[in-house]
Amino acid sequence: MNQNANFKAELILVLVTILAGMGWVFAKEVLVGLPPFFFIAFRFLIGGGALFLVGKKYFHGVKWADLKQASIVGVVMGVTMMFWIIGLDQGSSLGVGAFITSLGVVMVPVMARFMFGQRPPLSIWVALPFAILGLAFLALSNGVGFEMSQLYFFCAAVCVAFQLNLLARFSLSIHALVLTAIQLTVAGVFLLIVSLLTEALPSSISVDVAGWLLASGLIATSLRYLLQNYALSLTPVSHGAVIMNLEPVWAAIFAVVWFAEVMAGGQVFGCLLIFAAMLISRWPQIKLIFKHN
Repeated sequence: MNQNANFKAELILVLVTILAGMGWVFAKEVLVGLPPFFFIAFRFLIGGGALFLVGKKYFHGVKWADLKQASIVGVVMGVTMMFWIIGLDQGSSLGVGAFITSLGVVMVPVMARFMFGQRPPLSIWVALPFAILGLAFLALSNGVGFEMSQLYFFCAAVCVAFQLNLLARFSLSIHALVLTAIQLTVAGVFLLIVSLLTEALPSSISVDVAGWLLASGLIATSLRYLLQNYALSLTPVSHGAVIMNLEPVWAAIFAVVWFAEVMAGGQVFGCLLIFAAMLISRWPQIKLIFKHN
């Protein structure tokens, strides 16, 4: 791959992290007028439907085995989003939630150790103390108590690690757009069933909430994943993985700008420790970037 393609991909991935960070704001605005499971179900159904329409030509010849495995990952994504949306609905700090959820990146190799017996690299064991200490500062910054939302975000991070390990384990031979569309659609159907069983649906939706819902589904989901898949086809995954760590940073920045959130000093320090843990866990990839440059 030439340097121009790599540079273009890295710029696109930075944009992807900005869109992902904006997605946290969009979701928080939608939750003002919609129950959480109902919202996230329609967000994913909108996103998955848009990808189906855009990439219809890629769906020809999809094998049943690939469809089944992609659907399993979609169900896991649905469970992940259940924890995430409850945390977002109940939490008081969007930025803190973003950093806790991002711990899923650090936990991927650790979970692989228990699921498949794979040995995590040394960088993971170095990163874990930073991550644990960061969580402690986030949870205990206001005294000995902690918000339940932080536990939900942590459960979402664990599910993210499980989901990524399944994706790595399955030998899927389908286009990335098809995989993403199936995941989003299956997760959306799963969450819609949960919503119908547990939530009272609104009789009407305001124009503002509908606008935020469309922005969440089309911009923060469909457009984000389309750009992400395209960029990752132009640059080594190791480069992309490091850049994707910017998502919680943007989420925290947008929370300050849009909602005027203020983090306590301990929370800021906890976020910095978690960000350091993400970078340390990606140290082998970071070394490759410097080597290529």
